[in-house]
Amino acid sequence: MTHWLVANPHAGDGERGRDFWLGHLAAAGIHSPVCQAFDQHDWARQVQPGDVVMVAGGDGSVNRSARLCLQREATLAVLPSGTANDFARNLNLPEQPEALCQLIGEGPVQQVDVAEFDEQLFLNVAHIGLGTAPVCEADDTSKKRFGRFSYGVGLLRKLSEKRGFHARMQCDKGFVSGRWLSIAIANGAFFGGGNEIPEACANDGQLDMVAVRPRPLLQLLLTFLVLRFTGRSPRRTSTVVHLKGERCSVTTRKPKTVTADGDVATKTPFNVVCRPRSLRVIGRAVVTSAGSA
Repeated sequence: MTHWLVANPHAGDGERGRDFWLGHLAAAGIHSPVCQAFDQHDWARQVQPGDVVMVAGGDGSVNRSARLCLQREATLAVLPSGTANDFARNLNLPEQPEALCQLIGEGPVQQVDVAEFDEQLFLNVAHIGLGTAPVCEADDTSKKRFGRFSYGVGLLRKLSEKRGFHARMQCDKGFVSGRWLSIAIANGAFFGGGNEIPEACANDGQLDMVAVRPRPLLQLLLTFLVLRFTGRSPRRTSTVVHLKGERCSVTTRKPKTVTADGDVATKTPFNVVCRPRSLRVIGRAVVTSAGSA
């Protein structure tokens, strides 16, 4: 078994790069992993089934490494170094680098779901509408200044400018049509820098579709704050709609940009299917979020 290390030098604040993780990995007994450049792909053919691919970066970097692990039947190990790091939250990975590297050395494996669309995949979330703004318009400076809260900041800056868009959302047998500010299709319990989805899990074989209706600014702000700090929608409100299913689709009157795991991915219509427990990852457990009641 070979340990591979690929680090994105542009992830997060840049302080958790390859050299940072090499020191902690060596202390945990993982000496001289095979290091590869993040923007080169010729080495991927050398990865063998059962190898461990360690990725130091954000959710977009983890996404690209997950594709490689699926193709080569390797195991993914996440070294959180980005802004949101939601996939690491889904695995409840230790925040301390020493403990995390020790965990990788021990090698407990979980199997998590993958969301597939158009021969692509996402591990965390795909966004349509207002939720794409932090990806399409945020710069590295705002990410470094506000950290994981930059996603919420990016949304709030745009709320007063948007009237929403018309879309039909469908999950398995249920569907809802209407006007929306944002639609998110999530594969796990967290998205957008720690926002929690009620009764969700990254290995439950289900996708969660969370959509936000156009509402007055104060009502939207209240909903955002309650969701952000409690993981629940405010009671007696129709601001947020939540659907679940193995297959989800979104159709819009005009093509809308879709972002996936922090990168621009495609346009609507958008069709996605959950591939249950298809990806091997290092971790002791997969987090299940609390219920909505």
